[in-house]
Amino acid sequence: MDKWNIDKLPSQQGKVAIVTGANSGIGYQTTIGLVKKNFEVIMACRNMQKAEEVKVKILRKHPRANIKLMLLDLSKLADVRKFADDFKIHYNKLDLLLNNAGIMMSPYKVTQDGFENQLATNYIGHFALTGLLLPLLISTPKSRIVNLSSLSFKWAKINFDDLHGLKGYSKRTAYGQSKRACLIFAFELNKRLASANYSTISVAAHPGLAKTNLDQYFPSLIRPLGSLFLQPAEIGALPVLYAALSDDIKGGEFVGPDGFQQLRGYPTLVEADEYTNDEEVAKNLWQVSEEMTDVFYLDELGRKRTNS
Repeated sequence: MDKWNIDKLPSQQGKVAIVTGANSGIGYQTTIGLVKKNFEVIMACRNMQKAEEVKVKILRKHPRANIKLMLLDLSKLADVRKFADDFKIHYNKLDLLLNNAGIMMSPYKVTQDGFENQLATNYIGHFALTGLLLPLLISTPKSRIVNLSSLSFKWAKINFDDLHGLKGYSKRTAYGQSKRACLIFAFELNKRLASANYSTISVAAHPGLAKTNLDQYFPSLIRPLGSLFLQPAEIGALPVLYAALSDDIKGGEFVGPDGFQQLRGYPTLVEADEYTNDEEVAKNLWQVSEEMTDVFYLDELGRKRTNS
C-alpha cells in the first residue's frame, strides 16, 4: 500500500487556513505543506519577530506562497478575542483552523486569566478561538477544524477538582491533561456539529515523537539525545496534514503515525481510549470550558448560542 503523499493532492487555491504556532516545529512544517497546496495561510503566532523571520524563510523557498502574519497569544483570552475580531474584519470565510500551538512541561505559572499556563495555551485558548471563529467556519462549506493532541494524553485524566494545579503541580501531568482535553474537545465538537447538520467537521491528530522546540524545558543533558530517537518535524507533520486535507476524513477521527506504538511513521487512523470517549467527561469539560472562557458554541440540540 502506498504511503500518503501530499504532493498527490490537488491545488487548494482560494482556501484560507489559520495555523496557530506556525513559526516552529509541527506548525511550521504544516504551514509549508499548506502553501505548497496554494492555501492562503494566516500564521497566528505569539512572537512576531520570529514569525517574520520564518515568513521570509518560507518565501525564499516558495516565492508564490500567500502568507499573512497575525499576533496571537493563546494564554490570554483578551488576545484571543482581539485576534478573532481582527480576522473577521478582513475575512468572510475560513476553510481550515489548525489548533497547533502549545508548550510542554513548563514551570508552574498562572496566566492573567487565572489558568494554569499549559492548559491555557494548549487547550483553553484554542477552545475560545474555535468558538469565536465558529460562525465563519460553519458558513464556509466543508470547513475543517484540526486539534493537535499528543501521545502524552495518556499521562493524565481531567482533574475537575483541581484543573489549574492549585493543590499541587506536576508539569508532566498538567501537559497530559491539556492534551487529553484537546482530544476530548475535538471529538465532542464533531458530535455537536454533526447533530446540527453542519458540513464543518472536527478532527484530532498527533505527530508521534517528533523533534521540535517543545523540548525547551527538558534537562540540558537530555535534549541532545532527541535527534537520536525522534523523527523529523517534517514527518511528524504528516498526520496533521492528512487530518487537514485528506478526502478520507469524514469527521471525528484521530490520526497518528503508523509505526510501532505510534511513535513515528506515516499517517493512519488511531484509537483513543475509553476515558476520552466518556460522554459525561466530555459534557463536563465542555461546560467548564464555556464557563472559563465565556465563549458559547452549540447546545445539545444544535442551536447556536451567541458569543459576547
